[in-house]
Amino acid sequence: MLKGLDIANYFIDKSKQSGERYAVTNMKVQKLLYYTQSLHLAMYNESLFEEELQAWVYGPVCPPVYQEYKVFGSNTISQPALTIVDFNTDIENLLQEVWQYFGRYHAYLLSDMTHDEQPWLKARKGLPSDAPSIESIDKEDMKQLGKDKLLQIEIEHPAYTPVISRILEDTLDDINNQHIMTANEFRNWLAAL
Repeated sequence: MLKGLDIANYFIDKSKQSGERYAVTNMKVQKLLYYTQSLHLAMYNESLFEEELQAWVYGPVCPPVYQEYKVFGSNTISQPALTIVDFNTDIENLLQEVWQYFGRYHAYLLSDMTHDEQPWLKARKGLPSDAPSIESIDKEDMKQLGKDKLLQIEIEHPAYTPVISRILEDTLDDINNQHIMTANEFRNWLAAL
């Protein structure tokens, strides 16, 4: 199984390729890990990486990855800790989707997003917003969040509305072209049984 650091390094490398606007800090990489794990749980019903995510003050955190990059503080992480892993096609596609959708957001916005979502809120169990916590975030809650995010990503895709419109038009055309049974035809059919 992969490690959180393998996934974090992918995003750090992507950040370097994408320029300043997509800079990755420790906080941002934590949120990208959270959404990646949530989506993977929703899609494959299994964890992508083995470490747990905890409900810290500023959102979900993978402690080993945090420890690796804490020397950067709130600054951009300039270099991945290890060489980049070659992922299989499914994982590579997932990571690219996460990067395209969530990578554009600033770390603080991602943190705010996680604060409005059930997995983090439930793990914090009503703690004050500034209270420390190392409570694990439940994977079933993350899986449900992943399902919600998949739907949100699909709906926000530019092709969604035209494709759905065309499907509905085709369905209505099919319904209009089908012969609908009248009440007498239905009674006759029943009598024939």
